[in-house]
Amino acid sequence: MIEWILLAFMSFLPPLIYMVWIRNTEKYHRERWKPVLLCFLWGASIAVIAAVILEVILGFSLAVSIHDSSMIPLLTVIVVAPIAEEFTKPLALRLKSVKKEIDELEDGLIYGAVAGLGFSATENLLYGASFFSKGLLVFFILIIMRSFGGCLLHASATAWTGYGYGQTIMKHASFIRIIPYFALAIFVHGFYNFLVSFEMIGTLTGLAAAFSFVLISITIVRKKIRTLDEQSG
Repeated sequence: MIEWILLAFMSFLPPLIYMVWIRNTEKYHRERWKPVLLCFLWGASIAVIAAVILEVILGFSLAVSIHDSSMIPLLTVIVVAPIAEEFTKPLALRLKSVKKEIDELEDGLIYGAVAGLGFSATENLLYGASFFSKGLLVFFILIIMRSFGGCLLHASATAWTGYGYGQTIMKHASFIRIIPYFALAIFVHGFYNFLVSFEMIGTLTGLAAAFSFVLISITIVRKKIRTLDEQSG
């Protein structure tokens, strides 16, 4: 029982801290906590379930269309998972109580990032459950690594789709405007997954490159939030 309490605590605490960090990046007109928490809960629940279902469907389609079965695991990691997850997470912004709060361009970035953090919390929980069998020390190391890389990945990737969706609301633009940002989110997610594919470029090298990449990615997102916030403020 203590182990599961520890797992839940370590899985959800870092994403919640990041959520506050992202939300407080704004200096002017910070987002209300209710829609922020709603986005987080969407990412942690409905988005996870929907992503699993979509990954199964896309994975099956991939399996029947690819003759070289050895390529399927890699394509699943760098193509299928990013498409499925980056599609379900930002749907949180379509919720009525969230959508009405998007009245500045930076809001889409914030709500998208928060939805991604909710997703990462549940993902930490699921992965962390399998880490227990490797011993307590390994568990702590792996969950800390996920709390950095995985959390910031989901936040920085989904923020871009949120930004595209925010533009459709603020500028009364076509949904086509979202596509480039959705593609960017998939690329960020897929490239990170590629870097942590240990068999391809080595464990330590892959982790170092992935963590560097995701740190740069979240820095760009927060800088964009601050710039837009100063302009609107």
